[in-house]
Amino acid sequence: MDQLLQILSGNARLEPKQIAVMTGETEEAVAARIAQYEHDGVIRGYKPLIDYDKLPETERVEAFIEVRVSPKLNYGFEEIAHTVADFDEVRSVYLMSGGYDLLVQVEGKSFKDIALFVSQRLSPLEGVLSTATHFLLSRYKEQGVLMGQQGIDERRNVSF
Repeated sequence: MDQLLQILSGNARLEPKQIAVMTGETEEAVAARIAQYEHDGVIRGYKPLIDYDKLPETERVEAFIEVRVSPKLNYGFEEIAHTVADFDEVRSVYLMSGGYDLLVQVEGKSFKDIALFVSQRLSPLEGVLSTATHFLLSRYKEQGVLMGQQGIDERRNVSF
């Protein structure tokens, strides 16, 4: 990955002027490259990394669902993956290797919301063979950032 994309992946809020200093390019060249990446669809958006545990009033449950599917002739996994991705509850869909085909990340207000999504909307889809739902209990690290830390955890200091 080129240096500009690495920098933006670490902090998308940096201004082109700051990135120019880091890369040795002009501010105009950096801005033009970012605009080109956005135009080409390489950069698909900018989102904050939110630690939802710091927002106790937020009603939010997240789960990962392993989905085994029967791929359609001439379409493979694409058609079912796009169908699943169109549901509002779905945050991400990945084609996986191994014991299942799709990994689906979903969000709801309660465990019941997610259970109803799986039983009434996902499982009945043509081509879905089975599902296994895993609820997220705690987030320790996301996109390279440690989450929920208030300070140094003394239990990590080990000496021999």
